[in-house]
Amino acid sequence: MYRSISTLFFLLSVSVSLYAQWLNYPTPGMPRTPDGKPNLSAPAPRTADGKPDLSGVWAVATGGSEGYALDPTIRQSGPNQFLDIAPDDKGQPYHRLPYKAGMAELAEARANPPKTTEPHSLCLPDGFMVQHTWGNQFRKIVQTPALLVILLEYNSMYRQIFLDGRPLPADPNPAWNGYSTGKWEGDTLVVQSAGFKDGQWLDTAGDPFTDAAKVTERFRRLDFGHLQIEITVDDPKAYAKPWSVTVNQVLAADTDLMEFICLENEKDIRHMNAAAEKAEGPAK
Repeated sequence: MYRSISTLFFLLSVSVSLYAQWLNYPTPGMPRTPDGKPNLSAPAPRTADGKPDLSGVWAVATGGSEGYALDPTIRQSGPNQFLDIAPDDKGQPYHRLPYKAGMAELAEARANPPKTTEPHSLCLPDGFMVQHTWGNQFRKIVQTPALLVILLEYNSMYRQIFLDGRPLPADPNPAWNGYSTGKWEGDTLVVQSAGFKDGQWLDTAGDPFTDAAKVTERFRRLDFGHLQIEITVDDPKAYAKPWSVTVNQVLAADTDLMEFICLENEKDIRHMNAAAEKAEGPAK
């Protein structure tokens, strides 16, 4: 929602054209149909060394054939994995991931309103999975032979995936995005990540993500306009076994990122804290 609100605000408050904001600028190299529309089913582009080029501005695909597909052991009934990465077949949380003892209860406690401890409510960095599944922001991939960078609108965040053959750090300083290295297996970019800051949320349902987590992502550009990312989470502190989920993204043609700083004019958390204090009642 914030993208549309931000766009309206700019249109009403500043005297610059959309072209000055790059929100309606034709994507260079975009294949088009005879009527000028982006041809998202055209063949995927490749880099000079023959690898699939994952570069572009990407949005979360929702609904229909472009929706999410979970592995057979995790059933997904709704399109919004930002809210809940994997609800059960009735759309209910806390019944489908292979939680360790106490982890489902932790997630349920986190998810109860007013959710004043949620990182997103506090304008802290979003969790690893949220970056792939939040439909209200675009993400831009910039690819070079030795480095792939993912730029995010929220808090102007970024993520680096090193493709130069370096190993993951043995004793990393814990980081919100962890540390990532990747290599090509045919037309699939396989990314390994570790070294995450403890206590993160995978989604707004409060699913846990700890400093023991190791994540494997498989990026595949299916055609010009569609990107598929298979994600496997191996977090032995939170889950009894590794589990996988697949997210689909669609190319956002003829537009670009917009800056979004969460704390700028943020007024929600004070109301959430007041609601929490009211619900707890007077101190005894």
